Amino acid sequence: MARTCYLILFLFLILTPSLLPAQEVKVHGYFMQDSAKLGERVAYVLKAEYSLGVDILFPDSLYSFGSMEFLEKQTFRSFTKDSVTQDSAIYYLSNFSLEPVKRYHLPVFEILRYDSIIHRPQDAELFLHLVIDELPDVLAFQETNAYQSMRGALDYPFLILIAVLFGVLLLAGYYFFGERIKNEWLVYRERKRRKRFLTRWETAQQVFFADKNLQAADELLGLWRGYMESLTGKPFREWTATEIADSLNQPTLVNDLREIEMVIYANRVTDRIKESCDRLSLLSEDVFSAKIKNLHNHE
Repeated sequence: MARTCYLILFLFLILTPSLLPAQEVKVHGYFMQDSAKLGERVAYVLKAEYSLGVDILFPDSLYSFGSMEFLEKQTFRSFTKDSVTQDSAIYYLSNFSLEPVKRYHLPVFEILRYDSIIHRPQDAELFLHLVIDELPDVLAFQETNAYQSMRGALDYPFLILIAVLFGVLLLAGYYFFGERIKNEWLVYRERKRRKRFLTRWETAQQVFFADKNLQAADELLGLWRGYMESLTGKPFREWTATEIADSLNQPTLVNDLREIEMVIYANRVTDRIKESCDRLSLLSEDVFSAKIKNLHNHE
């Protein structure tokens, strides 16, 4: 009788954890852009919130991504507040589906003792951006019976002579002053672009520091990436923070970019965010000055 009681107690202790209801896990996933061209690199953000004691596993490169091709995964440190932990990751994917609207999601896995539970977010939509517009089946022509006036005969020899003289003057001017004129024009364009950037950067900072939300942080970081891309000719809007820092040979730049990215992807704001924004602005000024100096040296 005692052995039977011990056996029942042993089975109860083993089976009880599997009968307990799983703790609530909130999963949210979305694309960082509304549309993309076929094969274009897009970023998919996956977030999970769960209680302490829950083991959560995000998909890695071995996961089957379906019609999306896996390019890269960027992870962030877990953040815990009031016994609730938040994890987030960015998946860089390429879409090769011809569907006009791609509905897609990535799950997270809750690891139990003998099993696992799959938690899926709502599908995120990605519209296919067609580069070439479709031609209509029937071409529409506009009918008219209005007469068009004809110009009189032109003095072609005289026009040819004028064109030749004008061409000779252009070639001579380009030979003697072309490079300098070109560089001065490029310097003028860069100064105009710099002025526009500073105005937009100041406005974006004011909006961001007034209400440190995801949209304001994304606008601020996107503005800086776009301007640096125009200065260097490198794809800063597609690169990760590490790739940008390596390209500029600025190892500490990763920390400044991550300060803003933490607001976007993890909704975390630190006291160092203002200093990071100031350093990003100073770095753009250094790159701008170097480019202007390089253009003057080629005159």
